Amino acid sequence: MFKNYGPLATQVYDLTKPVGSSLNGDIDYYSQRLRGLSGKILEAGVGTGRMLLPLLEEGFDIEGLDQSTEMLAICRQHLESHQLSSRLYQADLGQFQLDTRYQGIIMPTATFCLLETEALALKVLRSFYDHLLPDGRLILDLDLPFYPEVGEVVTSTHVLSETTGITLERKTIAIDWLAQHTITHLKYEKWQEGQLIATELQQLLLRWYGLTEFRLLLEHVGFKDITISADYEYQMAPVDSNQTITFEARK
Repeated sequence: MFKNYGPLATQVYDLTKPVGSSLNGDIDYYSQRLRGLSGKILEAGVGTGRMLLPLLEEGFDIEGLDQSTEMLAICRQHLESHQLSSRLYQADLGQFQLDTRYQGIIMPTATFCLLETEALALKVLRSFYDHLLPDGRLILDLDLPFYPEVGEVVTSTHVLSETTGITLERKTIAIDWLAQHTITHLKYEKWQEGQLIATELQQLLLRWYGLTEFRLLLEHVGFKDITISADYEYQMAPVDSNQTITFEARK
């Protein structure tokens, strides 16, 4: 019934998060935190290359991993148009096995919150740990919920050309405070000259974690030297639930 990050979602993602666009300064922050790493870096959940390409242009030896074939296809197009090269892997985050071991693994934009269960989250963290070299570094973002209301609907319009566009309806379906997740239905509709030509329905489950809870998950997997930062200010303590939280840890 649902399609995760299909063609319409990918078009909207690429339009609203184009290559090189920084979200509250995240590209500069990740660039600063990765400086000094001489080995390979993996971006998990690379999407269409918003962060990957500027990091490549800065000289980082970085590769990308994503589950969506549509996202990776656009990422490859961007690499070609910018005359850049990088290895891209299509795989489920919970099951990927790569031959390379990395000096750093990053997962920006709270993509980690898309992992639907704690069991899956632990599995992915263990895989990250296994794919890091000794003393390798993991950096990832988390978000807390913005207190939506069940039934709340938000609609946006995204223009592709003079005759074509995509409307996106976001409807909050459920908020489970015990399971720590929200469920949102995303309905993408593509229009051409007033005629509906394609529809795509996605179910988006977002999990959130307490700060101590997530630190314990990292420690359980084996990570050490764990730091917590808010709004891309290194080691600035979070003071508000609307802030982006960045965890950093070493193998």
